[in-house]
Amino acid sequence: MNTAFTKYHALGNDYIVIHPKDLPAPLTTEQVRTICHRNFGVGSDGILLGPLPSTTAKCALKIYNPDGSIAEKSGNGLRIFSRFLWDSKLVGNEEFAIQTDGGLVRSTILDGGRSVRVEMGRVSFDSTKIPVAGAAREVINEKISVGGREFTYCTATIGNPHCVLPLPEINAKLAHEYGPLLETHANFPRKTNVQFLKVLDRANIQIEIWERGAGYTLASGSSSSASAAVAHKLGLVDNNVTVHCPGGDIQIEIRAGFDILMTGSVTRVAEGVICPEIFSVKLA
Repeated sequence: MNTAFTKYHALGNDYIVIHPKDLPAPLTTEQVRTICHRNFGVGSDGILLGPLPSTTAKCALKIYNPDGSIAEKSGNGLRIFSRFLWDSKLVGNEEFAIQTDGGLVRSTILDGGRSVRVEMGRVSFDSTKIPVAGAAREVINEKISVGGREFTYCTATIGNPHCVLPLPEINAKLAHEYGPLLETHANFPRKTNVQFLKVLDRANIQIEIWERGAGYTLASGSSSSASAAVAHKLGLVDNNVTVHCPGGDIQIEIRAGFDILMTGSVTRVAEGVICPEIFSVKLA
């Protein structure tokens, strides 16, 4: 049977939202890969499955990467899913909670749905929580070598793992070349998201993003949160930071204990149905 979907993007980071009631059967890894494929499917940076039942929040959310793996948390995905709930009249303008595999978050719809604020939770630099191989520690300004180049890196988690590399200059080529090597480096037992970070001034940073299970990405809420937190930890920025992603800007407020408040835009793109015929073509 056909499966209804709605598509949104958050600064060019696009997701397909599917309500569980519209699924004839649970999604398989192969189906996720096909739906997300930009030539053989609808095309997206992932699938948001929800609302799902939750005893601790308004609802729960399952986030699929385009390779079929599960993402614990996605800042852009959460803004998009929050907008979907609001569009579906399942929530109003009051704050509401969403349960993710990376913890509980709270969302508020702003500007008639065009912007969403999310309390992302607390950033931790504890290597045992991220996780990072080796002794328990905060991984700050350590060295890592990939592809014949040595980088200085920091790690953090906001429910999902991040490797942040402060650099004087960054570009998309850097992310494409070294992102996949860092994502799968032995230092990261569960792989990692990768951010190449340039500090512009006390209130602005720029990042290039390589996401675990997704690849090069135009914007990322969790990457913005982790990068701003690392820059603050290093003493390079203040508490309110504008993160300049290739797809646009995300506002990050770093509160006491590295508790993160993220605000950014959401755009509704399309709605339609996924025809089962697409699954007759097997992807390589």
